[in-house]
Amino acid sequence: MELTVIVEIDQRSDVPIYEQLHRQLIAAIAGDELSPGDSLPSVRSLAVDLGINLHTVNKAYALLRDEGYIVMRRGAGATVAEHDGGGEAPNRTAEAQDERMGEKLYRLALAYRARGGDSAAFLDATKRQCERAYGVRSSQSVTDGATKGNQGR
Repeated sequence: MELTVIVEIDQRSDVPIYEQLHRQLIAAIAGDELSPGDSLPSVRSLAVDLGINLHTVNKAYALLRDEGYIVMRRGAGATVAEHDGGGEAPNRTAEAQDERMGEKLYRLALAYRARGGDSAAFLDATKRQCERAYGVRSSQSVTDGATKGNQGR
């Protein structure tokens, strides 16, 4: 299966084009529009389709690869990474990705604090974004899901 999501690039946005592509592909994976094993278009093909430089697409793909969202194989192209596989390499990748996300959350918390926000307000804002990402309306469901997800750790 090849990319079935619609990618929209805003040439006037302050967000760099590679970052727009990066964000939209992560959202497509998180929203189950792209599943593990799905093929992505070649760098060249996607660049032509979107009317952007192939180095821009390559940068987005490389970032997605480095973060563990996609796998790139010479001659076989890019596919959405499997997330349920055991073994050492996937675990190391997941651990490294969790560490990077933790650092990003820390920087967000520092930025929020620097603007005068307190920890309760930051946690409330974080909870709302989590509910938005997971499509959860009840705060209890977010808490229950987090508890269930951490039981095996």
